[in-house]
Amino acid sequence: MAKMKEGDDVVLYEVRDGVALITWNRPDRSNAWSPALERRYFDLLRLADQSSDVRAIVVTGAGRNFCPGMDTRLLADTSNGSRANDPEAREPQTVPTTILKPIISAIHGACAGTGLIQACMTDVRFADSDSRITAAFPRRGIMTEHGLAVLLPALIGWASAVDVLLSGRVISGVEASELGLVKLSDPGAALSDALAYARDLADNCSPQAMAVTKQQLWKELRRPLEESRLEALTLWRTLREHGDFKEGIASFVERRSPAFQAVGGADLQRIKEMWAAVAESVAYPDSERGANVPSRDS
Repeated sequence: MAKMKEGDDVVLYEVRDGVALITWNRPDRSNAWSPALERRYFDLLRLADQSSDVRAIVVTGAGRNFCPGMDTRLLADTSNGSRANDPEAREPQTVPTTILKPIISAIHGACAGTGLIQACMTDVRFADSDSRITAAFPRRGIMTEHGLAVLLPALIGWASAVDVLLSGRVISGVEASELGLVKLSDPGAALSDALAYARDLADNCSPQAMAVTKQQLWKELRRPLEESRLEALTLWRTLREHGDFKEGIASFVERRSPAFQAVGGADLQRIKEMWAAVAESVAYPDSERGANVPSRDS
């Protein structure tokens, strides 16, 4: 089992001219997602939200990549039966949507899986034209995670989201811009463009008006987003036991084409029954935190 001891410097934080810059700082792992990075990132988002010195937030990754998704060492552990990294025991990936100050992400290099999810949870995205962006989920043998099945269609439209999520193919920053997912930057310029955008918000926009506007924008999406997140958690408990997940991770780590299992009549019936059970069991919780998510204070 992979053991990762990471300190507070796994995410960096600085404030300048009314803008908080949050930098995921695991360049030796290309900023691959880890529980420690996640906890520190969410804590710093809340810190920025509470600070009167901060009017806008920029998020990026150190080194050559934004975030290629969950650390493959953790994924390999999970595919082999470990439950140490279960999402049920962590805060929802939707935490950024509860922050009232605008969050702008600066994407460069690889942005995949959880990296894409977190980019979509920000309010505005800039991306280098040569960025490599992918959902990747079906190529790893799993379903779309953490509410992205609702969020991505809201951002780029149903037809484009179907393509991105079903195929798991890699799209460039240029194509992502054409889809309306990101604002396009020249290679290496996404961070400077994001900071300039954030400084303009800090200098010229009412913090109160921006906070209320964010509430308006997220109001209608919050319920279906949370329902989709909970559905994905329930599906995950089944799909993580299927051989396709283990094969999807192994083939990725071994850099080969996957050999996924075929689906026939009995399998289709099983999938339909699984989905019916999920749809019946998932109910939107009273708390926006979601079901089975412990309080950070508990």
